[in-house]
Amino acid sequence: MSISMARQRYLPWLFLLFFASGCAALIYEIVWLQMLELIIGSSGVSLGALLGAFMGGMCLGSLLLPRWITPSSHPLRIYACLELAIGLCGILVLYGTPYVADLYASLPWHGIFSRALIAAVCLVVPAAFMGATLPIVARFVESTPEGVSWMGFLYGSNIAGSVVGCLLAGFYLLRIYDMSKATCVAVAVNFAVAFLALALAQKAVHESPQETPSHEIDSHPASRALVYWTIALSGLTALGAEVVWTRLLSLLLGGTVYTFSIILAVFLIGLGIGSGTGSVFSRTCSRPRLVLAFCQLALAGTIAWAAFMISSSLPYWPINPGLVTNNWAPWHIFQLDLLRAAWMVLPASLLWGASFPLALASAAIPGKDSGRMVGAVYAANTVGAILGSLGFSLYVIPHFGTRSAEKFLIVIAAASAILAFASTVRVLRSDSGEKKTVSGFTFSHVYGVPAALLIIAFLVKTVSGIPWMMVAWGRFSATYMSQAEPEMIKEGQERSLKSSGSQWFCTYVGEGMNVSVAVTKNSSGNRFFHGAGKVQASSQPQDMRLQRMLGHLSALACKNPDQVKDILVVACGAGVTAGSFVPYPGIQRITICDIEPLVPKVVTPMFTKENYGIADGIDRTNPHFVRARK
Repeated sequence: MSISMARQRYLPWLFLLFFASGCAALIYEIVWLQMLELIIGSSGVSLGALLGAFMGGMCLGSLLLPRWITPSSHPLRIYACLELAIGLCGILVLYGTPYVADLYASLPWHGIFSRALIAAVCLVVPAAFMGATLPIVARFVESTPEGVSWMGFLYGSNIAGSVVGCLLAGFYLLRIYDMSKATCVAVAVNFAVAFLALALAQKAVHESPQETPSHEIDSHPASRALVYWTIALSGLTALGAEVVWTRLLSLLLGGTVYTFSIILAVFLIGLGIGSGTGSVFSRTCSRPRLVLAFCQLALAGTIAWAAFMISSSLPYWPINPGLVTNNWAPWHIFQLDLLRAAWMVLPASLLWGASFPLALASAAIPGKDSGRMVGAVYAANTVGAILGSLGFSLYVIPHFGTRSAEKFLIVIAAASAILAFASTVRVLRSDSGEKKTVSGFTFSHVYGVPAALLIIAFLVKTVSGIPWMMVAWGRFSATYMSQAEPEMIKEGQERSLKSSGSQWFCTYVGEGMNVSVAVTKNSSGNRFFHGAGKVQASSQPQDMRLQRMLGHLSALACKNPDQVKDILVVACGAGVTAGSFVPYPGIQRITICDIEPLVPKVVTPMFTKENYGIADGIDRTNPHFVRARK
């Protein structure tokens, strides 16, 4: 049974509605992340808690609401109610944030649990409404190849709107106006979508679908479960890669909201184009699971491509951004950043986008509730996305580094391809009720899959680490390449390398939970501490005067500097400002707070001569790095 002509004429309106809905959703996401980071902090732990709460709410909404709402309810009316609820939640979050800040300040502890609690209170409910929109509207079409294709197109139009919302919020609303104005725009879009959906519901007739028992090929629950696992691993690699690539590209493009918006927009553009392409294939493809398997296999190659680009290509582009000085400089830099992000991110995002409609086609059963089916696939993909974003941001990168993280992503993509190939095993039922298993593999697959796995092993082996110059100088890496020693060297090797003509040497590179750091030394003997692609502190005389002056001015601002006992230093760096308090005889304790624990533990001791040994008394069991005078 195909989509009726009466329903088909309303589908272009649904594309428009889902485009606008996606635009509002991304405005909310960017605004809410910035708003709540002012309350619980902007560290990697806080960002992980916010993203986990947002995506967890979407998962719950896509999985539970289609089960609670009966198929007999008109999907467009339910969709309108969801959009109204999202708009009301946007207003509530905007005006309730000050009270949430007071609640967070009153809590006796401020660890990861309390941050996750605040994030869940603010984000889970509206995100659940957002996650339920696609499964609910999916009931407007049937679970046929043509209907599944339209579901993929709706998903793609929602992503296209997300691209517009991402760029609109990051480059216009938050730059020209503020969070309140941006929220009002998103709320207005939600209300307009709700009213238009109600108007369509008055004209579009909805008949409650009659579920029929199905014994068709590929209806075996075990094979469908493998499809869910495949799309879950696909979501894991997608968000895990986004975390890794945002971390790496932020070094090259700068750690600003504009960089995040560019990367997210490119990622969403690829998802949208890939989703549209996958929807076309799902309509005519007789074996969508096999196409899904090869799609996941190709993902491993595109992830390896991105790893090669960020380590061996993009930092070496012969471009000096400092040469652009006219009024169009921001526009030229934006074009360059957009091109770099697209060159690295777009190939893989196209395949991730195509995977979703192919998974829908692989899991669809004619005659079954399309809303529950879409909700289950969407929930599986979102659960994987949550695990990918939290796992890679909070554990994999801090403990293993981005190089190992990229290797893990390639292996996981290969594992999802294996599961998708396994799902092609089909079950036939004869007239007598006897089951017969038919393999979905052909003769070429028996030899092609092992060959592909050998290629995967080769790709994993070829992944290399990022050059230390990118950690040190960011977007100006190419400017300093000719002056720097390409390999990181040890302390004792510096004297023998000075004859090579290099002016810069790297003695340490580290990837922490929040920031990548490096310590370099030039041919004049001065040390430099680099964080997030910029020089943060150095032992040069002009920098030493400034860094020590910051400490002395704070002490001299007190009426009786000799009576000051406790000092709080925010941001440690090389420790020179904190060390300027060591000669004061009355000071008994110096407390250092830094967003990246790697800095006071590793970097600061490398500047012992300049900071009067401030790191010698650090209490490494204290998260605030207290130095007590002996």
